[in-house]
Amino acid sequence: MINFSILISSSEVSGPGGLFDIDATLPLVAIQFLLLMFILNIILYNPLLTIIEERKEYILTNLGKASEILAEANKLTTQYEQELDSVRKEAQLEITNSQKIHKEILEVELNISQKYIDNLLDTITKDLLSKKDLTLNSLDEIVQSLCTNIETRLSI
Repeated sequence: MINFSILISSSEVSGPGGLFDIDATLPLVAIQFLLLMFILNIILYNPLLTIIEERKEYILTNLGKASEILAEANKLTTQYEQELDSVRKEAQLEITNSQKIHKEILEVELNISQKYIDNLLDTITKDLLSKKDLTLNSLDEIVQSLCTNIETRLSI
């Protein structure tokens, strides 16, 4: 502590040249500081600020373009989704119509086949009935002839 007090007492200067002595060097240092600030502003800060401003404008321009492209992409997406929905509906309608047409064609062919089979069955049935009648008649005649033959032989 004693050393500290000696130091403080020895640092006291009486007269000019003290710790906060204001003389001609202070304005000179201020002028040097202002001159250095002006030179640095011209040489370093202005180009740096212009580059930063150009970069900021470049980024804003690219962001604007990107937002325009994104808006266009969203518009195209909605347009294509609407077209896709309409195409899907048309395809579903086409499938439904095709199924309906094929069903009608199948029904027509089935009706034609059924009529053909019915006609064929009628023809075959009529033919069989006529043959049956013919066979029965011929059988009846044969039986009659056999009966007469048997009678004649028995009468002998």
